[in-house]
Amino acid sequence: MSKALKKNIMFQYLMLLVVAATAGHQGWRTLFNNFAVDEVGINGFQVGVIQSVREIPGFLALLVVYLLLFIKEHRLSALSVLFVGMGVALTGLFPSFLGLIITTLIMSVGFHYFETTNKSLTLQYFSIEQAPVVFAKQRSWSAIANISMGAFVFGIAHFINLKFSFILIGVLVFCIGIWAFFWEPTDKNIPVQNKGMVLRKKYWLFYVLNFLSGARRQIFVVFAVFMLVQKYQFSVQNIATLFVINNIIAYFISPLIAKGINQFGERKMLSMEYFSLIFVFLGYAFFENAYLIAGLYIIDHIFFGFSMGINTYFHKTGDTKDIAPSMAVGFTINHISAVVIPVIGGMLWMINPQIPFVAGAFISIVSLIFVQFIKIERKVNYAK
Repeated sequence: MSKALKKNIMFQYLMLLVVAATAGHQGWRTLFNNFAVDEVGINGFQVGVIQSVREIPGFLALLVVYLLLFIKEHRLSALSVLFVGMGVALTGLFPSFLGLIITTLIMSVGFHYFETTNKSLTLQYFSIEQAPVVFAKQRSWSAIANISMGAFVFGIAHFINLKFSFILIGVLVFCIGIWAFFWEPTDKNIPVQNKGMVLRKKYWLFYVLNFLSGARRQIFVVFAVFMLVQKYQFSVQNIATLFVINNIIAYFISPLIAKGINQFGERKMLSMEYFSLIFVFLGYAFFENAYLIAGLYIIDHIFFGFSMGINTYFHKTGDTKDIAPSMAVGFTINHISAVVIPVIGGMLWMINPQIPFVAGAFISIVSLIFVQFIKIERKVNYAK
């Protein structure tokens, strides 16, 4: 299977863009909290506002289905990566609360629209057995990009300031986006996707799981790292090191997750994720040791990879021509909670930092209940 994938032009195309988008986003994530706290001086509520703004493009991912009326999906992917680079490069030039909001929005438009089109193209171009493997390889190569970016940030932190770090990373990603825009990796034999919005009753569980996944993800992304920086005074080098450890583990474990999905199915793998996260979030809330919290963050990141099971579940049960619009709808639903939770969580954080993490444990329990409704009744081969 690996040899066949490597010869697939779409595989090569998506892998390049995945690495570029991941590197840009990881560079932004690694630098953001220290830049925001040390140079801009924002508080917990303000970081919640910025992170909510970051999720607005995800909430508007539904617009992808209308953009596809005017631009080919693979070109929209490349254009999205270009926006990631632009947003990252501009971040260091506007060291203010408003500046962070605007540049975060630009970066996020690119990142979220790429995520939507990448999932769609992967499910369209690869079979039921191949898709989990492709998602796993993307995550493994994303891990390599993240490790490289973490090492890069760690290495340059003593030589250039955060402003020029943002510019350097952003310009590189921007250039890759331009180059990929003129590449032609498409296959004319792939079924034409339905145009416009597709919202079907039979996909209700896919929608619910996306909603709950978005809520869980935001607590992890927004408040776990912020707690390490604000409460435990982790430096940019500490955060970069933590990301490197996360991604070394992700590189090796992602193929195992794909094998688990193919062997045991989505219901068992997602059940394992949500059951474990109940205790991870409670640990965030009640542990008072920085090293334990960092360890929980690593465990959390491992289980984050299991979420590919939501998309492979749709791949096995949905209609072929609904893939592109359904990925956009699912991504939008995923971000309904993501837009609200950082702001509400930020306000609750100001009352008691434990509250957002207790809420995360509750969301994990609800997710575990809904995962039990997963039933794979039929298999359809969507790609050659």
